Amino acid sequence: MSACPCLRGVPFEQCCEPFLLGDALPPTAEHLMRSRFSAFAVEDAGYLLSTWHPSTAPENIELDPAQRWYRLDIESTRSGGLMDTSGDVEFSAYYRHPDGNGVLREASRFVKDERRWFYLDGVLAN
Repeated sequence: MSACPCLRGVPFEQCCEPFLLGDALPPTAEHLMRSRFSAFAVEDAGYLLSTWHPSTAPENIELDPAQRWYRLDIESTRSGGLMDTSGDVEFSAYYRHPDGNGVLREASRFVKDERRWFYLDGVLAN
């Protein structure tokens, strides 16, 4: 078993992989954020599109195979729990790339529609 890319401290097979495979639904906005980071890390564009709210989703996603996502820090969460219908997650996602390493900081908004969480949009932070 390998460590989950989201760094929650649980093996991938028991953490985010069931979400990516469609075997389970992320129960909270933070779980969805973590699973989406894992999808970037394992280059699963299909999962990213399927968890993006239809009102804001792009037609397709092209991932850069040279970019390696290796660390996720959840900075804060607001709402997004089991009984909520919306939530916010601020995070920092670290990557390596031949053109330079970096960090993506974003305040993301999530909505729950019929028991399923979706990424709605986000604002990049400095």
